[in-house]
Amino acid sequence: MLQTRFTEAFGVQHPIIQGGMQWVGTAELVSAVANAGALGFLTALTQPSPEALSQEIRRCREMTDRPFGVNLTLLPSLNPPPYEEYRQAIIEAGVGIVETAGNNPQEHIDAFKRNGIKVIHKCVAVRHAVKAEQLGVDAISIDGFECAGHPGEDDVPGLILIPAAVDRVSIPVVASGGFGDGRGLVAALALGAEGMNMGTRFLCTREAPVHERIKEQIVRNDERSTDLIMRTLRNTSRVARNAVSQEVRSIEARGDATIEDLAPLVSGQRGKVVYESGDPDHGVWSAGQVQGLIHDIPGCGELIERIMHEAETLIGERLQRMTGAH
Repeated sequence: MLQTRFTEAFGVQHPIIQGGMQWVGTAELVSAVANAGALGFLTALTQPSPEALSQEIRRCREMTDRPFGVNLTLLPSLNPPPYEEYRQAIIEAGVGIVETAGNNPQEHIDAFKRNGIKVIHKCVAVRHAVKAEQLGVDAISIDGFECAGHPGEDDVPGLILIPAAVDRVSIPVVASGGFGDGRGLVAALALGAEGMNMGTRFLCTREAPVHERIKEQIVRNDERSTDLIMRTLRNTSRVARNAVSQEVRSIEARGDATIEDLAPLVSGQRGKVVYESGDPDHGVWSAGQVQGLIHDIPGCGELIERIMHEAETLIGERLQRMTGAH
């Protein structure tokens, strides 16, 4: 069993996180992750209202008696969702752990901390990690360039970003972006992290509320099967390569693309239909370069047990053999 500052602080058995994923972080997946001894996050904005989030938290509690959290991602928007109401729903439900991401979370962190809630903030740069620690979060999840979704604009891979963040903050750091097996967990720990976060790998599990054809597509894909889109707008997103992502890249290549040009193609609602219908070319959908390491569709319990066995074997046998330890 691998115990770290992360497992001790957040009361979980294994140093593995299933981070918030839009349309995917529901009770079925999160409870399966929790029951396997890792930390799963419901995604608040997947739910259409704060009331629906309260119901989803209740559903998850009926499916597990282990710790789980809620992700609250703060997105730039002309018509932002009622973040304060979602925040209040989380607090009133007695959730003990929150993952924040996106815009400055200061007011939400203050409210969560007043109510005894531990906060993990997701970052894509060392400077953001330093700022988040100053804001009072309990841990950092640092996303390398390999990650699905939003990798930021600095293009720093995890091999550099993770230890650079560890060197600058004193709170636990969780490695994110490109992780999917026991080798990744051992590497994360070697780089100074206290655990690893997986998104795409959990997307491709039996409990993920995603059409089987999308999971099968992830298995077929390799590490080259992603596109970076919306780079020209400095809102880069890594998505699975498909007909729509290639069309977005073609429009951006003109050099004068606007958000109005791209919005119909990058709509989150189209991505939701991808997961529901199983048509991988209906819209853009997030997937990381870790697709190249995904070769099956296991249950969450099987996956986490496999990762931990592989990690413990690497640490206990291969690394000791290399150093001549007995």
